[in-house]
Amino acid sequence: MPYVIAEACVDITDMSCVEECPVDCIYEGDRKLYIHPGECIDCGACEVVCPVEAISMKRALPDDQAHHAEDNERFFTQPLPGRGEPIGSPGGARKIGPIGVDTEMVHGLPARSADGVPR
Repeated sequence: MPYVIAEACVDITDMSCVEECPVDCIYEGDRKLYIHPGECIDCGACEVVCPVEAISMKRALPDDQAHHAEDNERFFTQPLPGRGEPIGSPGGARKIGPIGVDTEMVHGLPARSADGVPR
């Protein structure tokens, strides 16, 4: 998994990374964006445009954000709340549009305002 979107994206979802991604591998949950580990080509284009610095290479995630690597993968490999099957590998986010739900971990995080302050 080359790149991971961590907690700084929760409730922000700026979408600059989605626009920059050349392979359409960034999927939209409800409160956060997720990078498909099998579709990402490790180009780094998303990382440099993220205004909240939520995107990192998996191996460069800060220790307190490392759990987001596994959670990011879980978004694609396990059924999400209210869905019977995993998303899997659809071959591009635009093909299926916004997913509208998050992993249980992200769903359980406290809500934040647009400036990142907990509500």
